[in-house]
Amino acid sequence: MNAHVLDERDLADALARERAAGRTIAFANGCFDVLHVGHIRYLQGAAKEADILVVGVNGDESVCELKGPGRPVMNEAERAEIISAIRGVSYVTIFRERSPARLIGALKPDVHCKGTDYTPDSVPEAEVVKSYGGRVAIVGDPKDHSTTELLEKLRQR
Repeated sequence: MNAHVLDERDLADALARERAAGRTIAFANGCFDVLHVGHIRYLQGAAKEADILVVGVNGDESVCELKGPGRPVMNEAERAEIISAIRGVSYVTIFRERSPARLIGALKPDVHCKGTDYTPDSVPEAEVVKSYGGRVAIVGDPKDHSTTELLEKLRQR
């Protein structure tokens, strides 16, 4: 079964039902522009941190701001649909800001998951997570994979 791609309001309602059923919530986020094994390992690691995994996918404008001209390669709806098909992902939402901090503050997941290119002290959203009693988890494999590097390899061939 694929995860549900929901807007923020419908996601908040769904998470309220999940919490009422006693389930814990993890949150992971990213651009996921060209999916690679590092993304899969990150999301699989995040899924192990709680009963439910919510993935925030950066909207097209924020990807362009973060990654530069020519990005994203795939539009936000396609990227969200692809992420929703990954085992362990329960819900997907698209957020428009460069940072997921506001969304995290609104959803208040039990665990905010970041990749191994961060440490618990360097996670930009850590203060938001700590403010409501959540925790930060570093998950996935070492950051040996990069969409930017993958796209560069494709250009060179």
